[in-house]
Amino acid sequence: MWYALTRPVTLALIAAALAVGAAAVAATPPVDPFLQSTAFTQPSGSAVGISDFVILDDAPRVAQQALPASREVGEIVLASDYCYDSYGSCTPSHYGRQSGCWTWQSMPDTLIWHSFLAGPREPRIGTKFMNVSGTAEHGQNLWDATVGGRRGVIRYGDNDPLRPQGWQLDIEGAALVRLNLDEERDVESSDFRFGVPLTYGSGDFQFKTGYYHLSSHLGDEYQVRNPTVDRINYVRDAIMLGVSYNPTPDWRLYGETAYAFFTAGGAEPWEFQFGVEYSQAGPTGFSGTPFFATNAHLRQELDFGGDWTTHMGWLWRNCTGNTMRLGLHYMNGKSTQYQFLNNFEEQAGVGLWYDY
Repeated sequence: MWYALTRPVTLALIAAALAVGAAAVAATPPVDPFLQSTAFTQPSGSAVGISDFVILDDAPRVAQQALPASREVGEIVLASDYCYDSYGSCTPSHYGRQSGCWTWQSMPDTLIWHSFLAGPREPRIGTKFMNVSGTAEHGQNLWDATVGGRRGVIRYGDNDPLRPQGWQLDIEGAALVRLNLDEERDVESSDFRFGVPLTYGSGDFQFKTGYYHLSSHLGDEYQVRNPTVDRINYVRDAIMLGVSYNPTPDWRLYGETAYAFFTAGGAEPWEFQFGVEYSQAGPTGFSGTPFFATNAHLRQELDFGGDWTTHMGWLWRNCTGNTMRLGLHYMNGKSTQYQFLNNFEEQAGVGLWYDY
């Protein structure tokens, strides 16, 4: 962690950096337009990594470029002190780097593994309004809502608030409900998920294994409107294995597979999931940042077909890594509600999501 020696010296350095701004552009990469930049003088012989937190004027700021160790004093571009202004309790840390001692922690506030942003069956709080066309729906207006979340139970690792390292046991759960806006908000179906993931983080990699249960239920109102429809007793009890990699702090690549040791209602053992995400790393403050996420989900019961989902819009992230998103939603493939697992759907709409 890097500290300015004195406030007057720091202010003088900032003024000097602004005075020679044109020359500084040639030496430092441009900063994203939604980030207010300033200058920080690197202590002699010390390195700063991209997205490290640096203390300046008693406020933590995010480094926008790496600066190698050198005998000479250098300058580095920093984001404005979002953490200090918007989240006063945020602790300065090294984003995505090994830092701090490993200790046993009960009920940690942060997560090592985060939900897939475009994953349609992730434990989160979210809602989306969409127009759906396909096998059973012909331009219907549907409302999908998810009520759930994920929390840490115990960790052996460090206490980095943004990308912690170590082992962590979590608990997760969600109810995924579909309502029909064209039929007085009748409940069409609901899927329920519960899981116990074990996660591990090391540098730019995160790993996940564990158990989850998923079951699907047909809505009473849907059965009244469609008395000849039979309910599907779709059930999966599965062991999952996933890996996530950040090639840069802003990008995430991931893949996951799960094998169900118990199935019913047409479910078969294997499923695969993979995707790509982009958003500015670290806390965003009130202004937020654009994001993009895409996810593919393939299932054995569909001959390894499935669904493809894409989200894009605006994202806000706090100092514990939780995010709120507002954006566009598009899905093409088999239904994301397992009561209708063989139905083709094309979904287009808008959504609001709070992710863990």
